[in-house]
Amino acid sequence: MTVGGSISVCAVTVGALFFLQSVRTWAQTPSPAPKEASQNGASPRDGQHDFDFALGNWKFHLKRLEHPLTGSNTWVELDGHSSCRKIWDGKANLDEVEVYSADRKTHIQGLTLRLYNPESHQWSLYWANAAKGTLGLPPVVGQFKNGRGEFYDQEDFNGRAIFVRYVWSDITPTSAHFEQAFSTDGGKTWEINWITDQTREKP
Repeated sequence: MTVGGSISVCAVTVGALFFLQSVRTWAQTPSPAPKEASQNGASPRDGQHDFDFALGNWKFHLKRLEHPLTGSNTWVELDGHSSCRKIWDGKANLDEVEVYSADRKTHIQGLTLRLYNPESHQWSLYWANAAKGTLGLPPVVGQFKNGRGEFYDQEDFNGRAIFVRYVWSDITPTSAHFEQAFSTDGGKTWEINWITDQTREKP
């Protein structure tokens, strides 16, 4: 490796470490004490009901990038249904989804377990796929602001340490949009690899 290449690798590594530290600090910092909150002029926002929109039954349309982080632009589209129910009086919920590609060659059965932490005022989201039969760790952690939810973690993907971002947006009583993205450069750039659009089913 050349000296220039070594410097570039070091720069990316240092940048990734700074980003990771900021994500960990943001995700793990406890909410301000009541005294601090009053001095700031506002109490910490209670986000316990931020995922109430997801409760119920939905029609599901999914676009999945077939080979993330390879330069591929081949997407697979799947359709199906999801069903979400609350747990612990709304402090958690369980969202089950089942989708198929048009040729039925691709079939995904998955679920998301969402847990609300009343101290940090943040949600932890755990994904599980029936094909693996295990709960994905670590969870993505984050919160909603102005109707947009952002959640982050760091994990291993094909032997590489990457950052993962979930974004919930365009939420209405009858629809919602979700995207998953990966970053290999400490969050400077993101590749979206999973897009879902949900439409609420009529009771």
